[in-house]
Amino acid sequence: MAKGFNSRGSMGGGLNMGMLKQAQKMQAEIQRVQAELEAKEYSFTSGGGMVECVATGKRVVTAINIKPEAVDPDDVEMLQDMIVAAVNGAIHKAEADMSENVSRITGGLNIGL
Repeated sequence: MAKGFNSRGSMGGGLNMGMLKQAQKMQAEIQRVQAELEAKEYSFTSGGGMVECVATGKRVVTAINIKPEAVDPDDVEMLQDMIVAAVNGAIHKAEADMSENVSRITGGLNIGL
């Protein structure tokens, strides 16, 4: 019998080979889903559709679309607020999707992602 293992095939700390294989399988599945979600695009609009932000699952903004009627030279602050809201919304959607999918795989275990 290998050194460090008891008669039931588990290490002294209670981690058996089945649990280790299950954890490795879970880790591989998480990595697969993360890669999938990082490539996905998330869109969010603000200001009643006046501003749209598109971001990837890596939380990188790839596009900001602004309807011409949203541009009011006398109210630049409103446009800035709509852009911030759209960017934050798109990033939040990406994070929520990642969290939901990882939670589905881990059964709700908090693994620090």
